[in-house]
Amino acid sequence: MRGKWWQEAVIYEIYPRSFYDANGDGIGDLQGIIQKLDYLKDLGVTAIWICPFYRSPMDDNGYDVSDFYSVAEEYGTMDDLKALIAELHKRDMKLIVDLVLNHTSDEHPWFIESRKSVDNPYRDFYIWRKGNNGQPPTNWESFFGGSVWEYDETTGYYYMHIFSKKMPDLNWRNPKLRQEMYRMINWYLELGVDGFRVDAVAHLSKNWEFPNHEPIPGKEYVACYHEFSNRPEVHDYIREMNAHTMNRYPDVVTIGEAGGASLEDTLKYCAYDRNEFHMLIQFDHCWLDTDPSSAPYVPDKWTWKALDLRDLKRSFKKYQQGLYGKVWNTIYWSNHDQPRILSHYGTEGEQWEVCGKMLATVLYMQGGTPIIYQGEEIGMMNVKFEHLTDYRDVEIFTLYEETVGKGLASHEEMMERIHRRSRDNARTPMQWSDEPYAGFSTSEPWIKVNPNYKQINVEEQLKREDSLLNYYKKLFRIRQSTPTLIYGDFKLYLEHDENVVLYTRSDKEETYMILCNFFDRHVTVEIPEDIEVQNVTLILSNIRDCALQRQMHLLPYEALVYRLNA
Repeated sequence: MRGKWWQEAVIYEIYPRSFYDANGDGIGDLQGIIQKLDYLKDLGVTAIWICPFYRSPMDDNGYDVSDFYSVAEEYGTMDDLKALIAELHKRDMKLIVDLVLNHTSDEHPWFIESRKSVDNPYRDFYIWRKGNNGQPPTNWESFFGGSVWEYDETTGYYYMHIFSKKMPDLNWRNPKLRQEMYRMINWYLELGVDGFRVDAVAHLSKNWEFPNHEPIPGKEYVACYHEFSNRPEVHDYIREMNAHTMNRYPDVVTIGEAGGASLEDTLKYCAYDRNEFHMLIQFDHCWLDTDPSSAPYVPDKWTWKALDLRDLKRSFKKYQQGLYGKVWNTIYWSNHDQPRILSHYGTEGEQWEVCGKMLATVLYMQGGTPIIYQGEEIGMMNVKFEHLTDYRDVEIFTLYEETVGKGLASHEEMMERIHRRSRDNARTPMQWSDEPYAGFSTSEPWIKVNPNYKQINVEEQLKREDSLLNYYKKLFRIRQSTPTLIYGDFKLYLEHDENVVLYTRSDKEETYMILCNFFDRHVTVEIPEDIEVQNVTLILSNIRDCALQRQMHLLPYEALVYRLNA
C-alpha cells in the first residue's frame, strides 16, 4: 500500500494548553493554534494532531472529558474549532483530533447518572463491582499509582479507573455505550476532521474474572497491566467501530495508541487486511533505559539506567523490518506523556543542538510517518522545578502520595524521579521568544516556563541558519521529496556496535545510507564491505561535510546521510 496522504504526511502533535495563548489568559487555545499555522507549514508539517479540546474539569488536562460535543471554555468555542479546520484545509493541511474512548470524567452526565443507583439506566456505562471483604474488588494498580478502584458511598460499590480516580473507565461490553461513542465519532467526521488518534485503545477490554495477584513486599497493589491491556476483545470493538464510523469516510486516518503492544499486537491492530487502524503508536523504543529492579515501589517508567544503544537498534529493526509491507509504521521520539527526548536519550549540555540534529536524523530517515511533538524542533528540554507545588500533573501527586506518603521513598528521591520522568516535562509552555513568559502569553501561564527559554526559542532559531529548527526544515524537505526515504526498505548494519547507528533505505531506484554517532565521544567505524563508498553524495550532515570512506572517524553526535551510487 502506498500513496495515501497520511503515509506522506509530517504530523505535529499540539498540546493546546501549552502551545500558544491568543487571548492572554495564560492558557493556550484554538485561536493560538490558528495564529501559528504558517509557522507549522513552513516547518514542513502537513497535519496536526491536537490533544483533547473537549469540555473538561481538567483533572488530566482534557483527557477527562465531561462533554464530547463542546469545546472547553479556556480553549475557545466550537466556532473556533470550525475555523481551525477551515484554516488548515486552506493551507492543504489536515486535522487529527484525540479520540478518548476508554473513560470519561466523573463529571460527565453519564457518570453522574451512573452513580445514583444500581438500577440507573446509565449504571452499566461504567464498571462497578462490590468490594472484597472490606477491600477493593482486586489489588490491581492504576497507571497513576494506587488502586484501580474507588469506593463510592452512594451505592456502596467501587468503580474502576485505570488512570485518575476522576476518570472512570467506560464499559465497552455495553452495546448502548458503544452506540453513543459511534454517534459522537460520526458527529466529528461530519464536522470535517481528517482523522483520529485513538487514546488508550489498548485498554477497552478488561479481564472480567478480576483475579488478584501476589504483591511484592511492601506494596499493596500489583502492576498487572495485562489484565486490562491488549486483550483479544479490543479488536472486535475496533472493527465494529469502523463499520459504524470510519469506513464511511475512506480518506480519514486512524492512529491507535497501545501501550505495551508487541510486534504481534501491532500486526493485529494495523495489518492492511485487518480493517482496524491505519497506524499504531506503540512505546517499544521509548523506555529502554528503565531499571525496575532498582526501585520496585514505583511504576517502571520512574526508574532509569544508562541506555544501551544496541537495545534501541534492535527495537528499530524489529518494527522497521517486522512491519514492512504489512503495516504502515509511525516514527516519533516523544509526546505529551513522556520526557523531552534531549533530556531522555540525548544531552542538555553544550552539545545539545548538535545532539538534537543527530536524534532527528537517526529517527526521521526511517520508514513510517513522522510525528514530532511541539518544541522538539527547537530542542526543548525537561524542567527542574524546585517545589512539588510548581507541578500540575495529577499523576505526580498520586505517585508522591503512594511513595513518600507511605514511607517508601524520601522527598528528595521522588523529586529527582519527577525531574527526570514527569509528564509535565513535555507540558511547559512552547518557547516562542525570549520575551516574558517565552512569548507564549502576555500573562502568567498555567504552568511555569522552562527558565532556559532565554537561550532556546523559535525566534532566535529562525534567525540562525545553522539552528536545530532550520535543520528540521531541511531534513523534512529532503525526506518528503524522496520516495525512497518514505517507502524504501530498511537494513540495519553494525547491530552490536555500542556507539553508532548505521542503516540503509533502499528501493529499485536508489539507496541512502544513514550514519550517526549516538554519544558524546569520538568513534571510529568500519563501513561494511557490501556498502559501496564510491560515487556517493552527501545530502545531509549536522556538523561538517565529510566524504564517505571505508573507515570513518566520527565526531561526538555526528550525523551523516549519503545517497549511494549517485
